[in-house]
Amino acid sequence: MPMSNSKLEALGWDDWFAEHAKIDCHSAGTYGRVAAVDRELFLLINESEVFRAKLSGKYRHGSVSSSQLPCVGDWVCVEKAPADQFGVVHCIVGRRTSLRRKMAGASVDEQMVAANVDVVFIVQSCHYDFNLKRLERYLVMVMDGGAVPHILLTKTDLVEPEVLSAQLAQIRSAGIDAPVLTLSHVTKEGIDELQRVLLPRNTYCFVGSSGVGKSTIINELIGHAALETHGVSGTGEGRHTTVRRELIVLANGVMVIDNPGMREFGILGAGGGIEASYSDIVSLSSQCHFRDCTHTNEPGCAVLKAMESGRISADHYDNFLKLRRESEHHQASYAEKRKKDKEFGRYIKSAKKDLKGE
Repeated sequence: MPMSNSKLEALGWDDWFAEHAKIDCHSAGTYGRVAAVDRELFLLINESEVFRAKLSGKYRHGSVSSSQLPCVGDWVCVEKAPADQFGVVHCIVGRRTSLRRKMAGASVDEQMVAANVDVVFIVQSCHYDFNLKRLERYLVMVMDGGAVPHILLTKTDLVEPEVLSAQLAQIRSAGIDAPVLTLSHVTKEGIDELQRVLLPRNTYCFVGSSGVGKSTIINELIGHAALETHGVSGTGEGRHTTVRRELIVLANGVMVIDNPGMREFGILGAGGGIEASYSDIVSLSSQCHFRDCTHTNEPGCAVLKAMESGRISADHYDNFLKLRRESEHHQASYAEKRKKDKEFGRYIKSAKKDLKGE
């Protein structure tokens, strides 16, 4: 299997993935990157073509959870002869970064949003959509998955300058130090700055609520330099009315992932992301009297003292506790579900052996 290929490298392949491929993939074939997922069909891009693929039976039946299945941005080992209509995916190459959330609704399973993303743009509209607590929620999961977060405030033409200034001040007062860009599709202000941030061979994911302008941003990026899209299926080529997640390769080598709007963005097992997003609170924790301080009612709690003195805001503190409780609760439920799934899997294998022995 090829370990280095200039065309694959243009899609983000590098030595890190090559080394992990040696460990993760033991099947003959080549590598491809997932551009879109349609139920059990995958649209893949490799060094020579765009094609559809299915999971091998062994891979499909051996996957315990949906997070083990390929998602947009994943690198996979795939086997496909020139005459084959579909390729066969045998495994995922290790994920360098990931963006995931708790599956919407009552389910405690996790849903992969995208993989191997370099930068995630958290998009909020200055007009009605700006929400600091929701922003902190997104930041937790982006940082937990290892990607670099950027904040993109859109529709700046619909608010007065003092409103935008107040929103930027709220972001900084919450201890958020991620880069912030502002943009207007009407005046085009901010488009050039966004364009300068995007680098060839890097992958950028845009997430946020419906209607904040994610697809319009991508259309602007394409039109800004008269770019074409590559690696997009016939049903989605040239259109960005987002009904599915899709990796779009621009002619200048920049890769962007468009996402449908997400009404829910549940936190699941994101202790590392919470610590990274609330580094100000975590830093204060070292000054607490008790090593296992929960920062709720213990005497000598440095976090509570900082809140009472105004050093950190009450909203910032409350959201920290809320997200921590949510993460721990969902992680405990998820662990219990995984345990039951594994026990059921062992039961099925045992039953099959018993049937064969009859």
